[in-house]
Amino acid sequence: MLAKSALLLLALVALQDAKATPSARVIYGADGRQDYYEVQDPSWQASADSTVALIRAADLTDNNGITSIVTVPYGQVYQLCPSEKYWDQRSVAVCSGFLATSDEVVTAGHCIASQADCDNTRMVLGYKITDPANPPSSVPTDQVYKCAQIIHTVSVATGEDFAVVKLDRPVTQVPPLNFRTSGTISVGDPLHVIGYPYGLPVKLAGGANVRALQSQFFTANLDTYGGNSGSAVFNSVTGEVEGVLVRGENDFVFQGNCRVSNRCPDDGCRGEDVTLFERILPYLDETKSPQD
Repeated sequence: MLAKSALLLLALVALQDAKATPSARVIYGADGRQDYYEVQDPSWQASADSTVALIRAADLTDNNGITSIVTVPYGQVYQLCPSEKYWDQRSVAVCSGFLATSDEVVTAGHCIASQADCDNTRMVLGYKITDPANPPSSVPTDQVYKCAQIIHTVSVATGEDFAVVKLDRPVTQVPPLNFRTSGTISVGDPLHVIGYPYGLPVKLAGGANVRALQSQFFTANLDTYGGNSGSAVFNSVTGEVEGVLVRGENDFVFQGNCRVSNRCPDDGCRGEDVTLFERILPYLDETKSPQD
């Protein structure tokens, strides 16, 4: 059984992520989240393969080429009602991110805000459920990367929020994601998001749309939570990354003595904010941009 101190520590990490922005995330309309094995579109699965879970170094142990992952029970840690989706899954990641070049990861600025954050965080590929009978408790050690250097980080509560970090070595297992390099997204464009809500194994959620555009970010009705900070948000037509998820509505509300997901109409509540990828482009190594 996991020590009580470990449970409290993960809960504190999640609260820190929520407090780093005006509010956390929420479900709009029907819950669109799916596990990796449930997704029918192979291009969505390929995109998920190029996402990374940001996991504290202290929660990972290398055992001769296999890295074990210390996880905690999601439903128990966050005082969720047993009816809550994914109640019995396990949680570990503190934020989400994705490969923008072979050796650069993009995430939210409030996730990697200092060199200490960089030093204490690992970027982990392959934290996903491919078989519901075998939830992930380890990954090959060659899928675990260190944050070698912060190239740029910024976190403005009412504006842009992103970080670009250099990895300790290039990624060879999977390609970087394709992203928008010109033009702009439009209100109404369809979206999907891939990341690690509340540290769970990777989840993919579609059925969203752009609601409004600002100079540094756009707002959409994405089904996301704390832990999704840093998630890639995709144009569902082009498959290109349009931006990085950074903030949104409150995640949970109490129902008696336990909590359930906060739910809003598709056109209700404040929406989720996504830093535009055009804000990130100047900080990427152009010589290592993804191929078409």
